[in-house]
Amino acid sequence: MKIWTLSIILMLLLTSGIGGARSSENIVYVIEIEGMITAGTALHVENGIEDAVDMGASAVLLQIDTPGGLVGATIDIIKAIDNSPIPVITYIPRGGIAASAGTYILLAGHVAAMSPGTTTGASMPVMADPAGAPGPADNKTISYMAGFMRGIAERRERPVDVAERFVTENLVLTASEALEADVIDVIADDVRGLLEKVDGMTTMVMGAETHLQTADAEIYVREEKIRDQIIDILSNPQVVFILLLVGIYGIIFGFSSPGTYVPEVIGAICLILALYGLGTFDVNMFGIILIIAAVILFIAEVLTPTHGILTVGGVVCLILGAFMLPQEPLLAEEWFRTFQLIVLGMAGTSVAFFIFGVGAVMKTRRKKPTTGIDELIEKTARAETDIDKEGKVKVRGEIWNARAENGAIKQGETVKIIRVEGLTLFVRKINKERE
Repeated sequence: MKIWTLSIILMLLLTSGIGGARSSENIVYVIEIEGMITAGTALHVENGIEDAVDMGASAVLLQIDTPGGLVGATIDIIKAIDNSPIPVITYIPRGGIAASAGTYILLAGHVAAMSPGTTTGASMPVMADPAGAPGPADNKTISYMAGFMRGIAERRERPVDVAERFVTENLVLTASEALEADVIDVIADDVRGLLEKVDGMTTMVMGAETHLQTADAEIYVREEKIRDQIIDILSNPQVVFILLLVGIYGIIFGFSSPGTYVPEVIGAICLILALYGLGTFDVNMFGIILIIAAVILFIAEVLTPTHGILTVGGVVCLILGAFMLPQEPLLAEEWFRTFQLIVLGMAGTSVAFFIFGVGAVMKTRRKKPTTGIDELIEKTARAETDIDKEGKVKVRGEIWNARAENGAIKQGETVKIIRVEGLTLFVRKINKERE
């Protein structure tokens, strides 16, 4: 009897242990994608999926609310989804959108879902014209991105023709339209409702069938790390453009006015951060060359004034170079409009910096150094004696030898110092000069 009792107790303990292990592993790991998609966003997602696997989560949930972003970062996120050993659910929460780059990520999920009232699409690649206004990219870019979208749709068995229209026709679908077109799998009001609806679904994960068990899953929300946030800021082309100019101008100002080392240090730090940021998105090298040419023209204007001709050329080069700088077809149109204002503001700041800042410093440095004696020139003095050819004058409380330049000077008259030779002042009577 005791043996049977012990056996039952052991079985109960073992069963409870197994149940406990399952409940601890039944976690859905939530990663939030908000705002512009950057290299920092990609790092946030990649590290999040790795952490979810290490934690033993049953699935990852990507909450998407983005107007678009960088192509490289978007591709990195999709690669992370494709290489994930656990299912990745993509979801647009209430009030969110998945436009441009966000649409690619939404369709890349093993299970795709949207909240009622949300939209997705408008993924046609855009490029800035010489004036900085956004417009459709060239046909080559559109064809490439359309092919990329078709590939995602084929892997996830979504309608290829609809996916392609997101890119070629800027198609936009609401949640109900997307569900009807089989672009997404589920419409859910919130995360908990979503997990209940996808529970029991079967999806292919790395070539193997996987059954989702999410109805009673614990929800774990990942907090974005400080490192990811910093990279997110540094990989924004708007921030990189500002850092690049501040870095260049800081170093130039430091070299033109040496001594404090503060401008050089700040400039060097900004330049290093800008160079790092330039490596996180596609850059038009001609744009970089134009920005450098603009700086050279500004410096030349300060050194050899041309009454504004070089300044105008510098402003034109700076604006054109800035608008050409980012080659990112999945950025939102609103991003380009904001960038226009930033570029124009920095162009005006650049002109003021070189004319009133560096220009003033260079003028000061070009002045000949003056001694205490040289400072006497153009000063007034009082004749202490009659001065025919030679005499004495008093200036700044000191008596000096003096020689008259234009006729005799009587004692007590006021004179102006014309020049200094050794310890002798050459003076001229003021009233004579006025006549």
